[in-house]
Amino acid sequence: MKPFRTNRVVPGPGQESVWDYPRPPRVETSADRVVVTLGGLVLVDTDDAVRVLETSHPPVYYLPHSAFRAGSLEPVTGRSYCEYKGEASYLSVVTPGCVEEAAGWYYPSPTRGFEDLANRVALYPGRMDLVTVNGEAVLPQPGDFYGGWITSRVVGPFKGAPGTLGW
Repeated sequence: MKPFRTNRVVPGPGQESVWDYPRPPRVETSADRVVVTLGGLVLVDTDDAVRVLETSHPPVYYLPHSAFRAGSLEPVTGRSYCEYKGEASYLSVVTPGCVEEAAGWYYPSPTRGFEDLANRVALYPGRMDLVTVNGEAVLPQPGDFYGGWITSRVVGPFKGAPGTLGW
């Protein structure tokens, strides 16, 4: 039996289990207030987000490109491919005196079913000074590949930590 089956956390009131999220993933609109700070500056403060929900992963929030502080996103080379969402491009997140290289990504032409991701940017929360959802500080998903946002709203275990890649 795989470890996640025996360690699965039962969600409490108002919580979601990432093991109840679908595969392939689902895009869901969200009215959560998201605030992102880097280099002492608020880069984003919005209640216009979408979440991508995928089995074993904390949600990834995608924020409107237009909600970011002007000049805070710079394209960088490199691409990756998601079998569901398509080809992703990367962005550095920049404030005066602070550059987080390739700390954000977006889908220039998301695949069918993921059109709601167009003109939206996701960020690795662990690369920012602070990311909050409805005032609660976000914890980054374990590992260095996935960009999930962990809050008290979601329970795991979460894919990404050593020994979980085969889940």
